[in-house]
Amino acid sequence: MPKRSKRLKKADELVDKKKLYLLEEAMDILKKVQHVKFDETVTLSFSLNVDPKQSDQMIRGSLTLPHGSGKTIRVAVFCKGEDAKKAREAGADIVGDDDLIEKVAGGFLDFDAAISTPEMMKNLSKLGKVLGPRGLMPNPKTGTVTADPAKAIKEVKAGKIEFRLDKLGNINVIAGKVSFDNKTLCENAIAIIDAILKAKPRGVKPPYIKNVYVSSTMGPGIALDLVKAGKAA
Repeated sequence: MPKRSKRLKKADELVDKKKLYLLEEAMDILKKVQHVKFDETVTLSFSLNVDPKQSDQMIRGSLTLPHGSGKTIRVAVFCKGEDAKKAREAGADIVGDDDLIEKVAGGFLDFDAAISTPEMMKNLSKLGKVLGPRGLMPNPKTGTVTADPAKAIKEVKAGKIEFRLDKLGNINVIAGKVSFDNKTLCENAIAIIDAILKAKPRGVKPPYIKNVYVSSTMGPGIALDLVKAGKAA
């Protein structure tokens, strides 16, 4: 078994593994952990009482974080003609139609979000096995298949993020950066929790959220108390 570094041992001392923490307490602890040299990402990790194999329990959605994610989002847009011009003007990093589809099919994935106009989706379907597993496939449910790509680009750049249930019944969502102040992180986290609760499928028996942890990229996971926070379901 590999030895744990002094930094990780000190981090473990700050967290009681048997305790559920209020959101504000958890963020305070994350700030006290000795961090590495880069600005670590803060993530909320949910374990849900759903069956990913059931189509009616497959959870997917999006939300706009009140204070953004702190991440520079590179947006690729699949569109043609006038839409392509508008997409570039709106700040898209990569714009193309069939040429971009072929480029992605060949292994190009240098972007964080993908948007498509409805007319491009027929051709874009060939990229399902490439974009799907990475959570990059445009989808009407998340607003990334739209006749107004310029609006979608601005929303993504402003902090709109997507969430999706994985095969194990978990959802991981970025809440911001360690450099954010605690109030900002908490407000982003509350928005995420509310979005997950709103996405609850019908007929799911309680507890819908089995547990949720907040952590930084290199930090410990801290279990949150949603009951005391009034967010349990």
